[in-house]
Amino acid sequence: MIPLILAASLAASASFAEEPAEESGKSLMNRGFELFMDGLRQEMAPAMDDLKDMAGQVGPSMRSFLQEMGPALAEMMDKVKDWTRYYPPEMLPNGDIIMRRRPEAPGQEPAPDTPAPDGAPEAAPAPDGSTDI
Repeated sequence: MIPLILAASLAASASFAEEPAEESGKSLMNRGFELFMDGLRQEMAPAMDDLKDMAGQVGPSMRSFLQEMGPALAEMMDKVKDWTRYYPPEMLPNGDIIMRRRPEAPGQEPAPDTPAPDGAPEAAPAPDGSTDI
């Protein structure tokens, strides 16, 4: 919502800069809109300054994160075709992050099984249905 308000305020300021500064030639709607946009710009100025500061602080670390993790995330996106089949990720007390699969919905085609990583033996489920990790 903030980018939309910012874009509208910039567009309005550009259009008002082109118009003559004659107050008598403007309609009440134009003057009211101009006052509204001026007030909005003044109210948003501190938030925009904070946003610029935050972008300056977070930008370099975010850039390095994307350089390092980008290929791995792209590979994961290629492997997981339908994200609606999974619950949101959970962090376990030991720091592991897991993504649990949702049960298949009625009428939904079963998801293809993902193959085991190269060289990893395929684990057989225990008789009680549990899996050792």
